[in-house]
Parts: sequence; structure tokens; C-alpha cells
Amino acid sequence: MLKIFPDSSSIADYVSAMLVAKIQAKPDAVLGLATGGTMEPIYAKFVAAARHTELDVSRLTSFNLDEYIGLSADHPKSYAAYMQEHLFRHLAFDAARLHLPDGLAQDLNAHCRSYSGKLQSAGGIDLQLLGVGGNGHIGFNEPGTAFDCPCHVVELAEQTRIDNSRFFAEGKIVPVSAITMGMAEIMQAREIVLVATGEAKARIVAEWYQGGITEAIPFTVLKRHPAATIIVDAAAASLLPEEATQQRLVANG
Repeated sequence: MLKIFPDSSSIADYVSAMLVAKIQAKPDAVLGLATGGTMEPIYAKFVAAARHTELDVSRLTSFNLDEYIGLSADHPKSYAAYMQEHLFRHLAFDAARLHLPDGLAQDLNAHCRSYSGKLQSAGGIDLQLLGVGGNGHIGFNEPGTAFDCPCHVVELAEQTRIDNSRFFAEGKIVPVSAITMGMAEIMQAREIVLVATGEAKARIVAEWYQGGITEAIPFTVLKRHPAATIIVDAAAASLLPEEATQQRLVANG
């Protein structure tokens, strides 16, 4: 399902309300969480809504998609630090239920297997949040990743490192590898919400909409998921064909 909203603020309102409703209906839900600039307004709106409704988040379990290899959890550019800054420190989460890959794990492959095992033991993900990279990656599953791949170590594509360099100070090296939840685990989530905003995502959104399912564009596998919603703003929808205006009317009406 495609939903088109005017801007990132209206998307943040919609997705944060969706999260509140999900947690109210299932206080012990398992959430798959994403990072990046796209998620920042969503988490900000969710924190405000959770405080306003006095939402109990203490029974939630979460699994983050990925983490840079070589960055400690307290490194300011780690995704663990991102989650603390934008979400975890603002609400009464149970820290023992918050799972993130360990970028300093001694045995990375064993850690990937353990992370995947913990996710399965938790019963799988009820709602998975996703962003999408300019090359179509979800999580850090780069083009060419097998759709049946579990949690694994990945060498980041040059385009991904270029895109993510804006989050690092000038002259700082972007990590070359990461741990990522696999395509298989993402697709096992009972519900998926992918958000894409801005003109930089317009090309990949159009390719997803018009093309077939291919490992060359990992994003396209979501067409197979029975409960995946793709949410974009007007800028990210700017290269979609005219037929997509039907979804725009649904989203705004």
C-alpha cells in the first residue's frame, strides 16, 4: 500500500499515531526500529504523543536494524547513541528489552547468529519501521543481498557511505562495514512501515513503484509482504506516474 502525504511533518503525525495505537492495543509488542534523518521527526512526535497519552512503554521489546562495526555504543555517531538521543532516554523503556547489534563484538558472525536468535525467541517483530537508501537498501542490506539472508555483516556500498557522510564531521571517516538485520528477518515482521522523504528519494521510490522485484533493489521485496505500507512525502513522490495520485487523494482525504 502506498500513502502520499504533503510533507515529513504530516508523515510524522501519522506514523507516531500508528505507533501509539499499536502499543495501546498490544503493550508487550515487539518493534523493529530504524535510524537516520527520516526517523527523527517521527520519534520526536511519538515521544510527545506518548507523554500526552501517558503511554506505558515499559513492556515493549525492540530490535534495531543495524549498527556500524567499530563504533562503541557510546560513540556519538553509533546508532545506539542515536536511539538514546532521539527516543530511549525520553520515555520509561525497560533497558533490558532494548536490543541493538554490538559494533564491537569479538566474533561478528557469532554475534549475528545470536542477534537473530534473540529476535526469534521474542516471537518476531510486530511492527517494523524502515527507511530506504538512495540505492534501495533497507537496513544495510545493499543491492545484491539475497532475500533469504539472515542477520549478517555487510561491507557498505560507496553510495551508502557517501550518503551517510553528512552525519559525520568533516574529515571523519565513515565506517566501511556494519551489522544488519537480514532481509529474511525484516520480511518476517507481521507489519512493515517504510518511510521515504525528500527529493533525494524520488528516483528509488519511482523504481520501486514501476519495476519488478529484484535483489538489485532490495526495497522491491516489500511488494511480496502482505502488510507493508510505503509512506512518502510529495517530494519523494515527485517522479511517480499520474496513477499514483489516487494514493495521494487517499492519504490526504
